[in-house]
Amino acid sequence: MKADLLTQVVLPASLFIIMMGMGLSLKLKDFAMVVTRPKAIVTGLAAQMILLPLLAYVVVLAFQLEPVLGIGLIILALCPGGTTSNLYTYLAKGDVALSVSLTALVSLIAPFTVPFLLLMFMNQLMGEGEAIELPLLKTILQLIVITLIPITLGMLINRFVPSFAEKAEKPVKIFSVVFLFLIIAGIVIKNKETMPGYFADVGLAALVLNLSCMVLGYFLSKAAQLNEAQSKAIGIEVGFQNGTTALLIALTILGNSTMAAAPTVYSLIMFFTGAGFAYLLNRKSRVPVEVS
Repeated sequence: MKADLLTQVVLPASLFIIMMGMGLSLKLKDFAMVVTRPKAIVTGLAAQMILLPLLAYVVVLAFQLEPVLGIGLIILALCPGGTTSNLYTYLAKGDVALSVSLTALVSLIAPFTVPFLLLMFMNQLMGEGEAIELPLLKTILQLIVITLIPITLGMLINRFVPSFAEKAEKPVKIFSVVFLFLIIAGIVIKNKETMPGYFADVGLAALVLNLSCMVLGYFLSKAAQLNEAQSKAIGIEVGFQNGTTALLIALTILGNSTMAAAPTVYSLIMFFTGAGFAYLLNRKSRVPVEVS
């Protein structure tokens, strides 16, 4: 894909606004959960940053995806959760504070981990002749500018101009969801001749990864003896990825539209599977326990 207004200006600027919006809702006390509830945080981070990428790699191999399509799915798996995960956690009556804390923590860590992990997976899945250049330092700096700086800026606004932060938080969250839909629609329209093939190639793999992530995240939390609300939050957090960040890496940093196919398909799927998952969790919570 050639550099254009969408990939070089609109997408980075929009992600900057989205990440600043996340910062507008954050306070330092949101990170205190690392100390006050370390088991929940460690379980969530392990599921998000270790289980999810490994599971994505297994899915890519199991479905024998083309290397470029497979890398797209890996990119999506390496990205942090987005604000949408916080919304779905609320709808599922999960631990919203935990969801917000995990989203923020992974978003702060990701600029430093994604480039190295992505390079590792690219070397595994793509031969030398197909390798795409990924300058590590430049990629880290780009992700810092697009994610870490706006989150910090948003937190500073929240700290010193709380009235503005309160007014701007909701519109920015709405914008983040609407923009993701618009960018996905734009990609689908722009690649209307090839998208049906991409859906056929990567759709089932994306669905399996998404469902597996939510289910395994939930039951991993249960195995760690976390409560129901925390387990819901982690299950949803692991299943919902920041599709905008994934698209920015694929389209803007790597300049490869084929790699954007998997994040596009996954982002469409997760809105529906997430709604079903939240519904099932709520229904499960309402089932009375029989006492013998």
